[in-house]
Amino acid sequence: MTELPEDAAKPTVVLVDAGGTNIGSVRYALQRLGLEAPLTADPAVIRAAGKVILPGVGAAGPAMARLRALGLVDVLRGLTQPVLGVCLGMQLLCARSEEGEVDCLGLIPAVVRRLQPAPGIRVPHMGWNRLHACGAHPLLEGLASDAQAYFVHSYAVPPGDYTLASTEHGAAFSAVVARGNFFGMQFHPERSSAVGARLLRNFLAL
Repeated sequence: MTELPEDAAKPTVVLVDAGGTNIGSVRYALQRLGLEAPLTADPAVIRAAGKVILPGVGAAGPAMARLRALGLVDVLRGLTQPVLGVCLGMQLLCARSEEGEVDCLGLIPAVVRRLQPAPGIRVPHMGWNRLHACGAHPLLEGLASDAQAYFVHSYAVPPGDYTLASTEHGAAFSAVVARGNFFGMQFHPERSSAVGARLLRNFLAL
């Protein structure tokens, strides 16, 4: 846990310590953009940050159990600054996940569904896929029509009114979502080269 002294400058961005194994790579991606983002589970530090990133790799059940144990569920639900969920972090923003049949944060009105295998369609989905923007949004500023991102996941969020960009693996699913001040990226921006760096910069500029 990262606790800041009272006289310390408030961090511009913090990473929520939700136990995801991709925290180090997300932090390094932010460092490449010239930003130091402390890792914290301290509610006061999270509330005071200008922006919050919820990374995650793993399963929804243990991740939600950790957030509950840390007393962060209501903290995250009550944030008014821009919040970005990455990979599992995006799924945790949703109402519920089929993975373990667990209730999530309820900030995106969607149920996370398991990807369905089919001939030529492997689950988990691992690799580069094209992003299809559903309309203009500051988070997608500068995104080329042939932009691709790197995915590693077995569950996904179906398309809906909250979908900013979609992709396909057997069927279409949400690649980028937004509702109010909450945003999500199903892919790994920290592993998506220039496309991921651009989308992270866009989030930081919101």
